[in-house]
Amino acid sequence: MLKKIAISAVAALTLSAGGALAAGGGEQHIEDIAFSFEGPFGKFDQMQLQRGLQVYTEVCSACHGLKYVPIRTLADEGGPQLPEDQVRAYAAEMSIYDADLDDDRPRTPADKFPESGLETAPDLSLMAKARAGFHGPEGTGINQLVRGMGGAEYIYSILTGYTGKEKEQAGTTFYENTAFPGGWISMAPPLAGEDVEYADGHSTSLHHEAEDVSAFLMWAAEPKMMDRQHSGFVAVLFLTLLSVLLYLTNKRLWAPVKRAAKEAAKEA
Repeated sequence: MLKKIAISAVAALTLSAGGALAAGGGEQHIEDIAFSFEGPFGKFDQMQLQRGLQVYTEVCSACHGLKYVPIRTLADEGGPQLPEDQVRAYAAEMSIYDADLDDDRPRTPADKFPESGLETAPDLSLMAKARAGFHGPEGTGINQLVRGMGGAEYIYSILTGYTGKEKEQAGTTFYENTAFPGGWISMAPPLAGEDVEYADGHSTSLHHEAEDVSAFLMWAAEPKMMDRQHSGFVAVLFLTLLSVLLYLTNKRLWAPVKRAAKEAAKEA
């Protein structure tokens, strides 16, 4: 009976995998990047987040938005940590409609980033959190336990996964991409390398720009990641110490009882 169940389970997994590959047109290739914020002791690289903000502002924001991200968080500790005057100046470069004024006005740090400029361009606020990069064997999710969700890797792989091949279907141009489900994406390659000029002199190759903006979008989706990891680490230490104390207390309380039981057993 158990043998039949095992065979049925393997067959089901094989069929589902074959169907997924047939529907998707091939396996996704997600590059594993050693980002600084990965792991229990990881943290965001402030300069990388600032460079990623620049790439987003000068390239990605033409189509995509960050409507759930308050502009004031650019000055928060653990993020890009821009000076407050720079945050105000950055916000003022973008306008927003004010119903009280019945007109547009410059944004302030209290406002959020603009929404996407195109209906077909998804908002990027939660993209790095919503997209999983590592699914594990046959979609079981095993890799996620070891390598994390891989949302930043997914974005990086999309940005660097264009092969240069194009096709037109129903009046829409599609571009071959090794990381996109199905292998074809309607978004033209947004980055080509040397799209921006970093103030810190960092390399502006395609891979570096993709890493920087992916890290920034990971921060946009999880701005309190470092605080959460720190709280979790402290909680684990506290629970470990509490477990040790409870164990020692239990041994001390029951030691006389066990000793008396042993003595009674000897006398009997």
